[in-house]
Amino acid sequence: MQSVSPTRRLSAIVALVAVVAVLAVAVVGLLQRPLALLVALACLGVAIAAAAYALTRTGARRLLAAVVAVLALAAPLALVAAYGRLLQLLLLIALVAAAAAATRHALGRDLKSLKSGPTPGTSVGPAARPVLLMNPSAKVERFHLVEEARRRGIEPVVLQPGDDLRRLAEQAVASGADVLGMAGGDGSQALVAGVAAAHDVAFVCVPAGTRNHLAMDLGLDRDDVVGALDAFGAAVERRIDLGLVDNRVFVNNATMGLYAKIVQSPTYRDHKVDTALELLPAMLGPGATPFDLRFTSPDGIEHQSAHLILVPNNRYELSHPEGFGSRRRLDAGTLGIVAARLQSPGEAARFARTQASGPTRHLGDSAEWTDTSFQVRSGQPVEVGVDGEAMLLNPPIRFRSVPGALRVRIPSQAPGYLPAAAVPAPGWATLTALWQTATGRPVTIEP
Repeated sequence: MQSVSPTRRLSAIVALVAVVAVLAVAVVGLLQRPLALLVALACLGVAIAAAAYALTRTGARRLLAAVVAVLALAAPLALVAAYGRLLQLLLLIALVAAAAAATRHALGRDLKSLKSGPTPGTSVGPAARPVLLMNPSAKVERFHLVEEARRRGIEPVVLQPGDDLRRLAEQAVASGADVLGMAGGDGSQALVAGVAAAHDVAFVCVPAGTRNHLAMDLGLDRDDVVGALDAFGAAVERRIDLGLVDNRVFVNNATMGLYAKIVQSPTYRDHKVDTALELLPAMLGPGATPFDLRFTSPDGIEHQSAHLILVPNNRYELSHPEGFGSRRRLDAGTLGIVAARLQSPGEAARFARTQASGPTRHLGDSAEWTDTSFQVRSGQPVEVGVDGEAMLLNPPIRFRSVPGALRVRIPSQAPGYLPAAAVPAPGWATLTALWQTATGRPVTIEP
């Protein structure tokens, strides 16, 4: 059994001590000034309500609500200072930060630290005729991907204005490519992956896009763009699922409702948060109605509308900050479906906070389940965001999982672990893991 390093044991001890200290300081503060705590909680509630109101209004009302939110947040600090407890508050903040940092190091959630054995998959030899398609981007230029590909014997194909990516991928396969790669964002990855799956050709993901969610869930080091090219050489291969919305392949997710509407905006890519703030009042403000998105939940209930529907290719981890928005598996053969109606401005606020970073759980009247297929009905064409790409589809919109459709090659040196797989359960499970680490017993993490 692998031993726990002294630094991780020390970090676990520090984290446990910090947690005890946080509880002690909080209890002392509560006993000394219970009224101050109640006032602080009330101010926090006012701040949240004001921020939520601001998100669903425009003009002077939004500005006034934002000012109220800021003042409500500042009020507890003024109260603490008036009672002479500022040092106590700063100590509490420092202890919480120390506990978080020590816990992160002690439990070793960095994917690289999990690589104690070979990358999961079947060993394969170098590609005989590798082809790499590339979107012209800053990363392609910065990492000299064209030159790096040629140096490894990989044929580079850089898209030019007016080129059809699907057609280029089909031409590469027709010309004899046995491994097809894509350097670009997730929308381009999905398109090329669909061509590779249709011809049973192996696929390589090169994280040269903005977020690279597929690369993250494949266990690639997204900062090592050039290193991803090693998948064309001796590497490991495994099969993963693909999702289909009508006849369009997606590797991550398809969304309808709020997020899909925001993605349709031409300003979304360059100004994500600003675009959301601009569009939310019309979609969630007074008089706004949920989207005409009808579906049947697993309990047989017919739902006539929703604010948000998310259909991922395999279920997302949505319950813990670590690994949030990633998937524990890419080969479960299911869709992870989330549907929600936002019942209050507060729920709209939570959606706005998280929409730029990924999906979120427990919004309003929500349901979450897994299935192999799903259908959404509507009385009009539906705006759908497919791996971040805006589309307009005619109803009914049909989704299904295609298990094991894609052969993916991963560099042998890649971690090969999904971020969500490295997430311990919150609460007591984390404290138990810290205790095990502090006493020298390694915490087992399933790949």
